[in-house]
Amino acid sequence: MARRDWREVLVPGRSVAVSVPASTGNVGPGFDTLGLALEHRDEIELTVLESGLEFELQGEGSESVPRTEDHLLVRAVRAAWRAAGLQEQPGMRIVSRNRVPHGRGMGSSAACTVAGVVAGNALLAEQQRLDEDAVFQVCAGMEGHPDNVAPALYGGLTISWGEPGAWRTAPVDVLPEIVPIVAIPNYEVSTALARSLLPQTVDHRDAARNAGRCALLIDAMSHRPEHLMPATADSLHQPFRAPAMEPSAALVAALREQGHAALISGAGPTVLVLSDSAPSADVAEKAIGELAAHQGPGSEHVTWRVLRLSVPQQGAKVSEHPHSI
Repeated sequence: MARRDWREVLVPGRSVAVSVPASTGNVGPGFDTLGLALEHRDEIELTVLESGLEFELQGEGSESVPRTEDHLLVRAVRAAWRAAGLQEQPGMRIVSRNRVPHGRGMGSSAACTVAGVVAGNALLAEQQRLDEDAVFQVCAGMEGHPDNVAPALYGGLTISWGEPGAWRTAPVDVLPEIVPIVAIPNYEVSTALARSLLPQTVDHRDAARNAGRCALLIDAMSHRPEHLMPATADSLHQPFRAPAMEPSAALVAALREQGHAALISGAGPTVLVLSDSAPSADVAEKAIGELAAHQGPGSEHVTWRVLRLSVPQQGAKVSEHPHSI
């Protein structure tokens, strides 16, 4: 791709606003393949500057993230501009309101990556913008895998596969009556730690069970929600990660004993319940509150923030003429 002067395709002072939903990877048995968007959004406003970096950060993680070129949003914007052929790049001003909690298995890094790539791309002159697949490849390349960036970009439930540089994804329409409920604990588990606990090999029977449940989950989410309970069982990752998030694993087990389709969200430690109706969601919320109030030894200092969400049909949203966020 030919190198271009940034002033040919970017206008200093032009702004764009983007909102991106949270997401949960795996969705129980769909390890590294399934992703589900959750209507709980990060919002950013990006403005092109002649030079320099300016930040106005609010919300989740805003006290700890760097105000430098190392900020993930900055790296994502610059990745989009590089993919469009810009080597020399301008400065930027970022205003963000982060709602997706960090280190909780709700796709915070994917939301940030998607927000930056989508915003950077939207600011380019129309004839220079990356197409939809190129945006997806840049986002998945930065994340290293597509299972969270796909629902963050497109919304709904997604099935992803492929190899670096050639990732693919397919959407699944989710029944509107399905209600996701998240119980977010006041402790974090890093994705690196969670992944390090996985064994190098798994039992063939476990792999076969998960393949069947993964197929059943797609059917349950799109046609027959009465199958959500068996469809969300997992043998490939949750049992091995439980020692790093014992309160979360205990809450999942207790909820499943009561008949709720509970699972670990992504790499954890957030607990996700998929209810098949609003009345079922009412019961699940009550159960989470009761179980959280009677946790066992070692969980005395764990608190939970419970959010009743929905599954957005649209992922990243762009406003060309943003208002203040």
